[in-house]
Amino acid sequence: MAVTFRNFLIPRIALLTIFAVALASCETDTTGPTAGVRPNADAPRPQAGPVTNSEPMTHSRAARECWMRTEKGSAHENLDKRAELVNKCIDEKMKAAGAPSPRT
Repeated sequence: MAVTFRNFLIPRIALLTIFAVALASCETDTTGPTAGVRPNADAPRPQAGPVTNSEPMTHSRAARECWMRTEKGSAHENLDKRAELVNKCIDEKMKAAGAPSPRT
Protein backbone atom coordinates (compact mmCIF):
# COMPACT_ATOMS: atom_id res chain seq x y z
CA MET A 1 0.00 0.00 0.00
CA ALA A 2 1.47 3.32 -1.07
CA VAL A 3 1.47 6.32 1.23
CA THR A 4 -0.10 9.31 -0.45
CA PHE A 5 -0.88 12.88 0.46
CA ARG A 6 -4.56 12.00 0.91
CA ASN A 7 -3.71 9.59 3.72
CA PHE A 8 -2.28 12.45 5.77
CA LEU A 9 -4.82 15.12 4.82
CA ILE A 10 -7.39 14.39 7.57
CA PRO A 11 -4.84 14.13 10.42
CA ARG A 12 -3.26 17.40 9.26
CA ILE A 13 -6.61 19.19 9.23
CA ALA A 14 -7.46 17.77 12.67
CA LEU A 15 -4.09 18.87 14.06
CA LEU A 16 -4.45 22.33 12.53
CA THR A 17 -7.93 22.67 14.06
CA ILE A 18 -6.65 21.67 17.50
CA PHE A 19 -3.85 24.25 17.30
CA ALA A 20 -6.24 26.95 16.10
CA VAL A 21 -8.60 26.29 19.02
CA ALA A 22 -5.70 26.33 21.46
CA LEU A 23 -4.44 29.67 20.13
CA ALA A 24 -7.94 31.14 20.11
CA SER A 25 -8.32 30.31 23.79
CA CYS A 26 -5.30 32.52 24.52
CA GLU A 27 -7.04 35.63 23.18
CA THR A 28 -6.06 38.74 25.12
CA ASP A 29 -8.00 41.57 23.47
CA THR A 30 -10.62 41.65 26.27
CA THR A 31 -13.50 40.40 24.14
CA GLY A 32 -13.61 36.92 25.64
CA PRO A 33 -16.05 35.62 28.24
CA THR A 34 -13.87 36.78 31.15
CA ALA A 35 -13.27 40.28 29.78
CA GLY A 36 -15.31 41.98 32.50
CA VAL A 37 -13.85 39.92 35.33
CA ARG A 38 -10.68 41.80 36.21
CA PRO A 39 -9.77 41.83 39.87
CA ASN A 40 -9.42 45.31 41.34
CA ALA A 41 -10.20 46.99 38.02
CA ASP A 42 -11.97 49.87 39.76
CA ALA A 43 -9.90 49.92 42.93
CA PRO A 44 -8.08 53.19 43.54
CA ARG A 45 -4.36 53.02 43.08
CA PRO A 46 -2.07 54.49 45.70
CA GLN A 47 -0.17 57.61 44.74
CA ALA A 48 3.50 57.10 44.07
CA GLY A 49 5.44 59.09 46.61
CA PRO A 50 9.11 59.87 46.69
CA VAL A 51 11.30 56.82 46.65
CA THR A 52 13.14 56.31 49.89
CA ASN A 53 16.45 54.55 49.55
CA SER A 54 17.31 52.15 52.32
CA GLU A 55 20.82 51.72 50.95
CA PRO A 56 23.36 54.11 52.53
CA MET A 57 25.19 56.51 50.25
CA THR A 58 28.52 55.01 49.34
CA HIS A 59 31.06 56.15 46.79
CA SER A 60 30.10 53.35 44.39
CA ARG A 61 26.39 54.15 44.71
CA ALA A 62 27.05 57.85 44.12
CA ALA A 63 29.19 57.01 41.09
CA ARG A 64 26.49 54.74 39.69
CA GLU A 65 23.76 57.35 40.11
CA CYS A 66 25.91 60.15 38.72
CA TRP A 67 26.94 58.15 35.65
CA MET A 68 23.31 57.27 34.94
CA ARG A 69 22.27 60.90 35.27
CA THR A 70 25.18 62.05 33.07
CA GLU A 71 24.40 59.47 30.40
CA LYS A 72 20.82 60.74 30.21
CA GLY A 73 21.57 64.45 30.29
CA SER A 74 25.00 64.89 28.71
CA ALA A 75 25.36 61.99 26.31
CA HIS A 76 26.38 64.33 23.50
CA GLU A 77 29.49 65.57 25.32
CA ASN A 78 32.84 63.85 25.12
CA LEU A 79 33.91 61.31 27.71
CA ASP A 80 36.43 63.55 29.50
CA LYS A 81 33.82 66.25 30.07
CA ARG A 82 31.32 63.67 31.33
CA ALA A 83 33.94 62.24 33.70
CA GLU A 84 34.49 65.72 35.15
CA LEU A 85 30.73 66.13 35.63
CA VAL A 86 30.51 62.72 37.31
CA ASN A 87 33.38 63.50 39.70
CA LYS A 88 31.76 66.79 40.64
CA CYS A 89 28.40 65.05 41.15
CA ILE A 90 30.00 62.36 43.32
CA ASP A 91 31.63 64.98 45.52
CA GLU A 92 28.29 66.77 45.93
CA LYS A 93 26.44 63.56 46.80
CA MET A 94 29.06 62.46 49.30
CA LYS A 95 29.09 65.92 50.91
CA ALA A 96 25.26 65.91 51.12
CA ALA A 97 25.34 62.46 52.73
CA GLY A 98 27.92 63.62 55.29
CA ALA A 99 30.54 61.17 54.12
CA PRO A 100 34.00 62.44 53.17
CA SER A 101 35.06 62.04 49.58
CA PRO A 102 37.79 59.39 49.24
CA ARG A 103 39.71 61.64 46.85
CA THR A 104 42.06 64.24 48.32
